[in-house]
Amino acid sequence: MEEKIIEEGIMEEKKFLELIDKNGNKIKYEILAAFQLASTEKNYVVYTDNTYDEKRKLNVFAAIYYPDDDSRLDPIETEEEWDAVECVLASLKFQEV
Repeated sequence: MEEKIIEEGIMEEKKFLELIDKNGNKIKYEILAAFQLASTEKNYVVYTDNTYDEKRKLNVFAAIYYPDDDSRLDPIETEEEWDAVECVLASLKFQEV
């Protein structure tokens, strides 16, 4: 599936966001990329807590964000939307650490 990206950005400088978990703890996440998809006209943010899973892969998360309301993130809910986001992520070039 080819997805048209209206706007994209891989973070050149490290940027962070803080989210509150279900226990009320603030967790700091590093923002890896932000982009808008033409098909959904929604903005997405890709972020990590810089932890690794049992296969030694970086834990990466994605959500819908609202440029006018930086306190709000919504989950990606449909399989089609996840497919489009994963397609974009596969095409982005991340710098090796």
